[in-house]
Amino acid sequence: MFIRQLHYLVALAHEKHFGRAAEVCHVSQPTLSAGIRHLEEELGVPIVKRTQRFEGFTVEGERILTWAQRILADWDGLKQDVREIRDEPAGELRFGAIPTTLPIVSLLTAPCRIRYPGITYSILSLSSMEIVKRIEAFELDIGITYLESEERPQFMELPLYRERYVLITKHAEHPSPRNSITWSEAADIPLCLLTSNMQNRRIIDAAFRQAGVMPRIVVETDSIFALYSHVRHGGLACVMPHSFLVLFTGQPEIAATPITPLLSRQIGLLTLSREPPSALVHAFKSLIQEIDLQGEIDQLIDTTY
Repeated sequence: MFIRQLHYLVALAHEKHFGRAAEVCHVSQPTLSAGIRHLEEELGVPIVKRTQRFEGFTVEGERILTWAQRILADWDGLKQDVREIRDEPAGELRFGAIPTTLPIVSLLTAPCRIRYPGITYSILSLSSMEIVKRIEAFELDIGITYLESEERPQFMELPLYRERYVLITKHAEHPSPRNSITWSEAADIPLCLLTSNMQNRRIIDAAFRQAGVMPRIVVETDSIFALYSHVRHGGLACVMPHSFLVLFTGQPEIAATPITPLLSRQIGLLTLSREPPSALVHAFKSLIQEIDLQGEIDQLIDTTY
């Protein structure tokens, strides 16, 4: 019953509504409310600010919520560990990935599915800050994001590859492929870029500023698939990490030209530093260290010149 009560509490924090939290937990609203009230009685403190509707948690409730998230994560880890001893890793692995890394996620999950068929995957497109926040709240198991320079002692980082920025066009719009193009030259080409609130765009904007130029931005979007469509069908070019070329595999009409000076950022895996580690996270990390992801992605530039 105690574990169920903690599930009620975490669902309420996520949904911020008693009725919706009850639906998520597959119980009636009175059952959920009674479960949280019993938890308050057992701990001897008020957890929820009670009015006609959900108004948030008390100071004590916020502390209890943090513990509830941690206990439920450990409970899931315990169940995964038991499964691994008995058979093999099984359960849901929850990913958060920055949008520009979404094309390469399948290069990691596909071999893992072959080795560990009992693992399923939930993959969300999120900002770097949201990934960190959700991992800390035990809402995600793994993040794929930029590995920043500041120290994050609560996390373990595993480098995956260094992204290199390229100009992606159709041969029809860029008929004479070259070994490279400058940022100044790229600024003169009609571009489709991600929106300015995204970290990828801020990196690109900084490169153009460093070159002392203003790019010709025709379309802005928060969707990498809209970028894909405008390159293939909209007569525009885009500046993206070379991992984006995964989406253009087998399309010989697409050209990728490296931009100089070279712009490169480290992409890696982010997980909480915990002992013992989650059985699913441990299995996944062990497997992907066998994969030459950098080599697979770098080959994409060689095939799209």
